[in-house]
This record gives sequence, structure tokens and C-alpha cells, in this order.
Amino acid sequence: MALARGENSSQRSYSMSAQIRAERDDYYNTLERAQKSSVDITFWQEWFLACLGRAIANAHDNLDDALRKARFWERYSRQALNERQIKVLNRVMDNFEGKLTSSKWAKIARCSQDTAGRDINDLIKRGALQKAPGGGRSTSYSIVLG
Repeated sequence: MALARGENSSQRSYSMSAQIRAERDDYYNTLERAQKSSVDITFWQEWFLACLGRAIANAHDNLDDALRKARFWERYSRQALNERQIKVLNRVMDNFEGKLTSSKWAKIARCSQDTAGRDINDLIKRGALQKAPGGGRSTSYSIVLG
């Protein structure tokens, strides 16, 4: 509450509650230790400030991701991409796990392998996707963000 009041703003770009929720076990252990210790709570303050630092770092990472995505879509805003391409590109930019393959494309877009291949090749020609090193059945693709 002191941090919020000290900023003189109702808006923050970081979320302490989300960070504490992510570190819930450590939070409760540190809190319990503070309650059972002497009046010296320096370790609690150190933990809290480190948690605040991690919350701010996560906010920076989230902002960087949002800006990269916005720049990408700005670059391709005047090009007619189909719904499948938009759907899969958004999914890949939003914490997609693993490698993007034509099989995964077909599954996400709910289309045939041939259609996935055409979508991918179209995006490669436009410069939005690139083939990863390697090939054959394990060919994977990545988005060209820069």
C-alpha cells in the first residue's frame, strides 16, 4: 500500500499480487519466519524488495513482448493474411511451446497438411516466417520479428 501511495498514480505496469502468487510458497515461508522471529524483519524487507524487482522485470518482459507483437502486426497490417495465418501467428507469439511445424500448424488451424504448407510458404515469401536449420520431416519455422 505504501508503494501504491508513494507513486501518486492509480495505474501500475507491474503486479505485486501476481508475483507473490507465483512465489506463494516462498512468500508464506518468509512471512512465517518473520512472524516467529525477533523484531528484526530485515530479511522480510529484502525478500519483498527482491520480489518487487522481479515483478518489475516481468512487467518489462511483458511490455517487450507486446511491443514486438505490435511491431510485427504493424508491418503486416496492409497485407491480406487469411484467418488461419493470423490465428497461428498469434498463437506462436503468445508463448507457444515447442517448435512450429507444418503438422502443428494444421492442427492449430484445423486444416489439411497441404493447406498448412501453402500458408507457411506464403508467409516465408512475405518474410514473416523463416525455416529453421535442418529439414525433412522435422522442418520447423519461426516468426521473423525484427
